[in-house]
Amino acid sequence: MKNKKHISRRRFLKSTGALGGASLFRIGAPSLAAITQAACSARDAETAFKFLGAEEAVDFTAIAARIIPTTDTPGATEAGVIWFWDNALGSDFDFALQDVRALREKMIASLDRPFAELSASEQDTAMKAVEDDYRFEIWRLLTIFGFFSMSKYGGNKGNVGWDLIGFEGHHGAWAPPFGYYDAEAEQANGK
Repeated sequence: MKNKKHISRRRFLKSTGALGGASLFRIGAPSLAAITQAACSARDAETAFKFLGAEEAVDFTAIAARIIPTTDTPGATEAGVIWFWDNALGSDFDFALQDVRALREKMIASLDRPFAELSASEQDTAMKAVEDDYRFEIWRLLTIFGFFSMSKYGGNKGNVGWDLIGFEGHHGAWAPPFGYYDAEAEQANGK
């Protein structure tokens, strides 16, 4: 029989990792809200980028477009996630800007032309070459956050991300209907 007081190293690390992640989220959530508000304003006005250079912005737009491509539905380009990237990378998460730039440089060092000028299959090959790098996760997360965030906070221009998945959250998370049961009740009551 195992001693219930014995905690394995794996279990300890898993527990402290979860606690640390939750703490970072609580600390970072207000910053994320401010970042996304600034991103929305920049996106709607299509202003110049604050932190990304012109070539970087073109390459990062192409990278985001490969992560969430435009098909018969809108992708990252239509959602304007590059403005979310620009504000996120240059504000409270500026430590990530250096990582993101370094990974871009690593990836394009082997290319004979800028990433955005490559064909779709060449872009996919270049991205597969760096996808095991921990910094690739930053690209992926920034794209997903920018695509599915509330449009008033940046990215998700015209709620294209929400519309794509059928999310009817345009009314806000604090107002009914909260789920199918509220929607059915409202229909039954003629609302």
